[in-house]
Amino acid sequence: MKIWTEKFRPQDFSEVVGQEHIVSRIKAFVEQKNMPHLLFAGPAGVGKTTLSLIIAKKLFGELWRNNFLDLNASDDRGIDIVRSQIKDFARTKAIGDVPFRIIYLDECDSLTREAQQALRRTMENFSDSCRFILSCNYSSKILDPIQSRCSIFRFKPLEKKDIQKLIERIAKEEKIKVDAKAIDALFEVSNGDCRKLENILQSCSAIDKNITEELIYKLVAAAEPKEINEVLATAVNGDFIKSRNKLLDIMLKHGLSGLDIIKQIQKEIWNLDASDKAKVAMTEKCGEIEFRMVEGSDEFLQLEALLASFTVIKGE
Repeated sequence: MKIWTEKFRPQDFSEVVGQEHIVSRIKAFVEQKNMPHLLFAGPAGVGKTTLSLIIAKKLFGELWRNNFLDLNASDDRGIDIVRSQIKDFARTKAIGDVPFRIIYLDECDSLTREAQQALRRTMENFSDSCRFILSCNYSSKILDPIQSRCSIFRFKPLEKKDIQKLIERIAKEEKIKVDAKAIDALFEVSNGDCRKLENILQSCSAIDKNITEELIYKLVAAAEPKEINEVLATAVNGDFIKSRNKLLDIMLKHGLSGLDIIKQIQKEIWNLDASDKAKVAMTEKCGEIEFRMVEGSDEFLQLEALLASFTVIKGE
């Protein structure tokens, strides 16, 4: 079976969901067969690479592979690649009736500072024969001189209606059944990442064509929200020992790390029966505990401290 992220990759602008405000502007560039350098910034799995491929296919047609250079984070990203491969491609005349070629640099925020300095001169010197599409998660890591040479487009995570639209399309073509609770679960675990959504669906469909909420949480190695809610509710009601034991059972049952589970805890805080002031204090404590974990503290000890603080906060 083909990987679904490739199988369901859009081939036309009308198929791109969740980024309509960007697509309309990009489509105008393609229709005029002229565009500036572009900078696509946003989280993973929201359509940056897909939209770049659509631009190339719409501009160059069958010749798009000859006029499109794709470099990603797995390639060498130092100054030498900018001076050799990128510059050689940029100075070569395009094949066809479009006056420029396209270089797509995925995850360009991983380029070294020296490589970015070399890149900005290449973008300037070969703007007649080449356009750059730069893709990154964090535009703040791109040098200001490069940002000023580009038209910047900021992508957002897919909303629930967009995720639902994708699920319905996949379910129809793959002849699988996804119930309403499963759609809610897919939205929660994918966090607006289309690529992650499709990989989860493909894994689930290999086991059962009838996809349920329980199957999804089992395959993604995540605790169900009701399990986390039960742990937190027990803690805020003052039963620390029972809450701690439940949390340990969940971590062992699903094979979760502390960093995995604290993100779920932070989400479930707002579903607790507690005052807004208490919820704010709990959220602040989550941030502190996560920082300690990242710095190397013992995960279960920190989670115990978190539950203990919840017990104290509720009692204040």
